[in-house]
Amino acid sequence: MKIILTGGAGFLGSHTAVELVNEGYEPIIIDDFRNSKSFIIDNIEKIIGRKVIFHCADIGDQNKVSTIIKNEKPAGLIHFAADKAVNESVLNPLKYYHNNIGNLIKLLEVINNFNLSSFIFSSSCTVYGEPSCIPVNEKTPIQPAFSPYGYTKQVGEKILTDFFKTKKQTSLTILRYFNPIGAHPSSLIGELPLGIPSNLVPHLTQTAIGKRKQLTIFGNDYNTADGTCIRDYIHVVDLARAHVLSLKNKIMSNNVYNVGVGKGSSVLELVNCFEEINNLNVNYQFGDRRSGDVPEIYADNSLIKKKLNWEPKFSLKDALQHAWNWELELKSKYKVD
Repeated sequence: MKIILTGGAGFLGSHTAVELVNEGYEPIIIDDFRNSKSFIIDNIEKIIGRKVIFHCADIGDQNKVSTIIKNEKPAGLIHFAADKAVNESVLNPLKYYHNNIGNLIKLLEVINNFNLSSFIFSSSCTVYGEPSCIPVNEKTPIQPAFSPYGYTKQVGEKILTDFFKTKKQTSLTILRYFNPIGAHPSSLIGELPLGIPSNLVPHLTQTAIGKRKQLTIFGNDYNTADGTCIRDYIHVVDLARAHVLSLKNKIMSNNVYNVGVGKGSSVLELVNCFEEINNLNVNYQFGDRRSGDVPEIYADNSLIKKKLNWEPKFSLKDALQHAWNWELELKSKYKVD
């Protein structure tokens, strides 16, 4: 069964491609490498032991995407192709509205001409804004978004829900990610930010290896135990597995699942854990709060556990060890700016 992955060479897409192959699916990767590098395709192939079907295309290029779908005849599609940095979205909102909303609409205009059995959308816990109750479940009210990124995910969910009401033959699943971290245990694929990382863990690993001079922790005066933000950090392979289970257990209706470990860890706890597990000292400082950040959020993941029989397999320590091994691999074999 062929499954198209838009943005399939990215952090989440590449790991999902591997997990799809492990479960007998045939991933069809579409990517233009705006947020990745071509060697990721080679490394996916090293992990799975064979060639992977890949098309270099901008997801906003409707003619190319239409031709790919027509020729490949996929059974489903997982939509990863989006910009994802909260802080960048505050600084450059038009980029996020253009790609995350505009290109989503272009994609739906294309697939409106085809029959798919499954569509999975890469959403985010940022749709909950600053929730009044923690942990959040799927019925937690959607609050005004703290960032343009969060707003694009809210709008994306609404667009998809409305669109698929007219396509009853397609199962729509919306996965609200919490904070994906880590890398494949093989150290062949992982998070690959181009330029200065906006996410915590790659900035942490790049600081530890000497690529960055210092890590700034944004805010230590929040109403939390140590003053730093609390997040639900999930290993990227566990998140990838959730996509495969969504395909295997599709229900002909709209499905929304939180995907997180169900426990919050503070930014400072994560940094301390990284130092301990990898026997390193990281040069970090505390800075001002960052626009778009909520103080605390983590998942109630009971629904995905019950409905899809999903459980996280990796711990925070596993994720931070794998992330560091990936950083070491990048330094030894690849030149990435």
